[in-house]
Amino acid sequence: MAIDRTPVLKRCRQLGIDPVELGYSSKKESIRQPKRRRKESEYGTQLREKQKAKFIYGVLEKQFRRYYFRALKMTGITGENLMTLLETRLDNVVFRLGFARTRKEARQTVRHGHFTVNGHRVDIPSYLVKEGDVIAVGAKFRDLLPIKEALISSERFEVPGWLEVDIEKLSGSVLSLPSREQISTDIKEQLIIEHYSK
Repeated sequence: MAIDRTPVLKRCRQLGIDPVELGYSSKKESIRQPKRRRKESEYGTQLREKQKAKFIYGVLEKQFRRYYFRALKMTGITGENLMTLLETRLDNVVFRLGFARTRKEARQTVRHGHFTVNGHRVDIPSYLVKEGDVIAVGAKFRDLLPIKEALISSERFEVPGWLEVDIEKLSGSVLSLPSREQISTDIKEQLIIEHYSK
């Protein structure tokens, strides 16, 4: 299995991403834009946007390309469909609900089987949640320190409008699939579509 081992803050600096978007504390020097010697080409801009989306959601090229082709077949605007597919991944939903401090931590806890979807244990981070799904911390894992620490630190983050969280029951539900306006990630998805459609 391929693993991206690039240091997070270094990659954020290269792509111009605020580390807060990934769940890390923001450092002024970490989000400084690198100096460019010449103007970036159209292809370079499109490639950078794709790399940014892949890095934020923790998806490698082969899987990202599959998401693009799946979004292409769906009805509606392809770019918005792509963002909806990425946003409804189980590891991202766990992060958005505040059960993990970062998407990488969310991916690991899902992989270890700490979460259930509609009462069934799911250990696939790329599992796509649907409207009405209930995501909960498994009964055996309610006292895990990382989940408790994440809930304490997540109080400063706002849960998106398409999700609802119940801290007492350690569960959350998907009220609806997210619209583009409800996805706060700073990605220009149209550039990604242009990149793949060449």
